Formats: sequence, structure tokens, C-alpha cells
Amino acid sequence: MNWTALSVFIILFGAVAVIGFMAARWHSAGLDHLNEWGLAGRRFGTLITWFLLGGDLYTAYTFIAVPALVFGAGAIGFFALPYTLMVFPFVYLVFPRLWSVAHRHGYVTASDFVRARYDSGLLALVVAITGILATMPYIALQLVGIQVVIGAMGFTGTGFLGALPLVVAFGVLAVYDYSSGLRAPAMIAVAKDTLIYIVIIAAVIVIPSQLGGYGHIFAAIPADKLLLKPPVPGNIGIYSAYATLALGSALALFLYPHSVTGLLSASNRNVIKRNMALLPAYSLVLALIAFLGYMAIAAGVQHDPAYAAYFKQYGTNFAVPALLLRSFPDWFVGVSFAAIAIGALVPAAIMSIASANLFTCNIYREYLKPDATPQQQARTAKFVSLLVKMGALAFIVFLPEKYAIQFQLLGGVWIIQTLPAVVVGLYTRWFHRWALVAGWLTGMFLGTWMAGTQDFNSSIYPLHVGSLTVPGYAALYSLIGNFAVVIVLTLVLRLMNTPSGVDATAAADYVHDV
Repeated sequence: MNWTALSVFIILFGAVAVIGFMAARWHSAGLDHLNEWGLAGRRFGTLITWFLLGGDLYTAYTFIAVPALVFGAGAIGFFALPYTLMVFPFVYLVFPRLWSVAHRHGYVTASDFVRARYDSGLLALVVAITGILATMPYIALQLVGIQVVIGAMGFTGTGFLGALPLVVAFGVLAVYDYSSGLRAPAMIAVAKDTLIYIVIIAAVIVIPSQLGGYGHIFAAIPADKLLLKPPVPGNIGIYSAYATLALGSALALFLYPHSVTGLLSASNRNVIKRNMALLPAYSLVLALIAFLGYMAIAAGVQHDPAYAAYFKQYGTNFAVPALLLRSFPDWFVGVSFAAIAIGALVPAAIMSIASANLFTCNIYREYLKPDATPQQQARTAKFVSLLVKMGALAFIVFLPEKYAIQFQLLGGVWIIQTLPAVVVGLYTRWFHRWALVAGWLTGMFLGTWMAGTQDFNSSIYPLHVGSLTVPGYAALYSLIGNFAVVIVLTLVLRLMNTPSGVDATAAADYVHDV
């Protein structure tokens, strides 16, 4: 047991828990209302929204998995950089419209908007269910980051004893989430990002100096991990996989419920625009985080006998913890591991709140208790957020980690199927509501089937076009199938004069500001 690192870890973790509980008093105006508990009263300005979205999108699993992918597979791990740069112009153009219409009508979720736009409870329901399904394994994967750093400090028990630190961590998360709502992860995100920046700045200065400089690091990387492998005759190869993975990920990222929740909590639409100009600063940090994978290769951590058992248990996910253990004194290792663990709590909190908002607004209020009072809705959301956390915890404790990874892989494939209803719906209502349901079903089937053909170990599907093989992101390929069905079926239904419902929004709602 590394007692020095563990002590620093516990102190920082405890300080963050205190911040979470204190958040209940921050601009609180009735946390017994869903708008206050689940969206913080839509009061967050530019700075807090920047921290919130950064903490929401750049998670502990990012800190662990992105460099692990670079460590294990090489340059393809850097796909995360172009996709984060592609997503911000997309959000800048599209999502202020969602904020405006949601603010004008009091919508809490994207499904609320879909329900009103298309006059379809069924379409809103499938969007809500998709969001919850895609988010649950994402929450579970945040535990992987905590699990790895706790193990790295020497806490490697099995059974309930091994899971005890996770239970305690998520117990603390559940309590301050319940009491403070979205304000808690917003305040904690400030502390989390401060720690992350400190760790990354130290890493990019100290570790290269220990390894002889960046030139020596690059010289130590095998050639096949420095560059994408070129295509071969008849197969476009990894180039198409890299490009479609970046584009598909960019289109899917802000469709996740936790991303929508972060956006809708902003005080006005210009806050969203300013954040899309500022958030690329996180992409710089992401590049440095990804580069830790190359540093780990150059440091030879995979050949160090001291870490052999950990690599056997955690695989390439142990690359960053091993690098930090090798490079820094124990007290700073504690700071680094605390940053990773806190980086799990922020997104996990927002994800569980977003899932609770979806269930409360689009299942409980819509089908189970239409006359629910605001207080009943808030209580239900708080209770569901606890259930979501318990489900994620059970997922990672009782099932092999690979299942959480596989389901999270499917999460991106599934959530992108809501794009026609949500994103296109912000501009036009031409798509027919029944066509959107059919397209969603087609995309869900195709995407799941494509991932299934790869034994759910990869989201890259080798599409055969004549004699040419074009490997690509299953989410993007299935979305194309989704759109094809929606367009064709919309034409058919409109020719048949099938009723398309009444739009509850107006054109002015989409450019409305406070």
C-alpha cells in the first residue's frame, strides 16, 4: 500500500466532497423543483459552463483510455483530437437553437423538444430510452478510472473488499448529488480541472526531461505506432476508419443527455457560443494526455516487473498510472490519482442527473403520473439518479469490465440515431414523425448488428462496396441507413397524406434570447 499517495488522495477527495455538499447553498432557489435541481435554474455563465462542459466531456476514462489506446495501438488514438475540434463549430451553429426553444417553453430534455416539435409521445420516448441506454455504461466506465488508480495505490482486494473503495466513492457522490443537484458537479469541475491542468503541465515538463527530451521519446516509438498504416489494394484501410470515427464521434458527442443538460443549464445562448470558442483549450490538454501513451512506451513501463501484475489485471489502461508512479514522488502521485478519480465523479454526476431528468420528464410525467407536481417530479428525479448510480456500480462490480466497454461502444452507435429527430428538427419539420421512428429503429438495428459482427470488440465495420473494402465507424454507417429510411418513408407518408401532428413551437422560438 502506497500510504503517502493514498493519504493525499483521501484528503483531496474529501475536500471535493465538502465542495459538493456546499453547492446546495449556491444560488439555490428551491431544489424541490426539477428546473432547479436538474438544470441549476439555467443560471450558469460562461466560466462555470466552461468548467462544467469540460468536466462533462473530458472524463477520467479519457485520462486513462485515450493514452492507453495510443500506448497499445499507436497513432489512431489521436482521432480524439480532430473530432473534438470538429464538434465545436457544429455545436456553435446548432445548439443555441435548442437552448432558445427549450428556454422559451421550459423544456428540460431533448425529448421534451421532440415531443413538442413532432407531436409524438412515441418518438420522444424512444429518444429518452436511447439516451438512458447510452449513458448507463458511460457512467460505469467512469468507475474504471477510479478502479485503476485505487489498484495502483495498492488497494487490490477481491470481492466486496475490493469493491469497497468504489462503493464509498459513489456513496459520497450519490449523497451530494441528491442534495445539491447539478450545482455540485459544476463546483467540483472547477477543482477537478485545476488539478488536471497541474498534473498535465508537470507531466509534459518532468517526464520528457527524465527520458532525454521529446526527440528521444519519438525515437523510442516503433514506426508502426507513429503513423497510420497505409491502405492496401482493395482496402482503404485505417484512413477511412480514422476519418469516420472522428466525424461520427463529433456528431454524437453533444447528443448525449449529459451534454444536453450542460448546455441547457447556461444562462443564455451566447454562453454556449462563447464556450464553443473557448473549449478547444481542452483539446490542447487532450493532445498532451494522448501523448502520455507515447511517453509510457518510451519509459518502458510495460517491461517493468514491478507493474507486471497490474498490466495483467488492467491491461493497457494501466499505462498512465504506471508512468506517473515511475516519474513522480508519492505525494504528487496522490495528487495525480485524485485528479483522475475526481475526473470520474464530475461526469458521472452529470450523467446520472441527465438520465434522471429524462426518466422524470419523458416517462414518469408522460406515462405514469401526468398530474405530478413539481415537487413530486424533483423527488422522482433525485431517486432515479440514485438508482442509476447503483446500476452503474453493480455493472462494474458484478460484471467483467469488458462488458461495460462493449456497451459504451454501442452507446455512441445508439445515441447518434437521435440526430435526425433532434438536430434536423431544430431547422425543419419536414421529416414525418413515423418515418423518424422507423429510421431510428433501422439505425439501432444496423449499428448493433455491425458491432456484433466484430464481436462487440470494435466499432469499426468493414463495409464492402463492390471489390473495395471501406472500414468505417458503425455509428456513421448506421446513421446513413437511418436517414435513407427517414427520407424515403417521409415521401411515402406525405403522398398518403398521413397526419403529421401539430408543432407546438414557432419559428421565433429558435432564436429567442433572454
